[in-house]
Amino acid sequence: MILAQLGEPGAQIPVVQVAGTSFDLRPIAPAIDRSFFAADGIRAVSDALAQGTLIELPGAAKLRVGPPVQPGKIVCIGLNYRGHVAETGAELPPEPVVFLKDPTTVVGPFDDVRIPRGSVKTDWEVELGVVLAGEARYLDSPAEAEALVAGYVVSHDVSEREFQLERGGQWDKGKSCETFNPLGPHLVTADEVADPRALDLRLWVNGAQMQAGNTSDMIFDVPYLVWYLSQFMVLHPGDLINTGTPSGVALGRPDQPYLVAGDVVELEIDGLGRARQTLVAA
Repeated sequence: MILAQLGEPGAQIPVVQVAGTSFDLRPIAPAIDRSFFAADGIRAVSDALAQGTLIELPGAAKLRVGPPVQPGKIVCIGLNYRGHVAETGAELPPEPVVFLKDPTTVVGPFDDVRIPRGSVKTDWEVELGVVLAGEARYLDSPAEAEALVAGYVVSHDVSEREFQLERGGQWDKGKSCETFNPLGPHLVTADEVADPRALDLRLWVNGAQMQAGNTSDMIFDVPYLVWYLSQFMVLHPGDLINTGTPSGVALGRPDQPYLVAGDVVELEIDGLGRARQTLVAA
């Protein structure tokens, strides 16, 4: 299934999209959030589709595309692609590098991204986002984790490198600026993704391709990450995991062409859709 949320912030309408038609999910849940997944919302939507009880949302094509889910928390994995590790001159991490990102950074896939005041090193990162369907707490194995994945989404982990690396070495500080996590255009349920270990990711800045990677280059795959994180924190339904970015970020390029107001970033992942954001000054 393809799940999305349409409308302006604060008034978004959850929908399921079938063959280009958006069906209103408000009879099932007011939003696609922790409560939706905790109540087995995906199964409820599947049953409603099978029974033909959902109604098409009028004027859906004219509505803003919001983030398909509002996560309770965002857990990010750094240095998780071999190519990205190489371009930054780091060593392969023996364990996942983990940091948290403020969930209020989440905006829609076509919303503007605000460059923070004083920023000179705002960077791009296309990432595979993983949304949890259930609670993950001290899982016994990565195999147990697979059943807890609700679906996958295009996630843009925008980063301010000076704030992240040069201003006290606190990654959260360079990741949690407002609008720094465009998400979507939709959430594709796990059953629709044949192999999350073989997805192409791409990103362009002003039409020039900057990133072209594949999730096969991940050091730690999705089931391992969910299992690993469950040893240190409780993952709740609707939580988002940003799983790392492939090579090609501004930080890893000789000329370091960081983003400035007016730049346009486009990004996509096979089968998960395409997003586009314009950079503006905060």
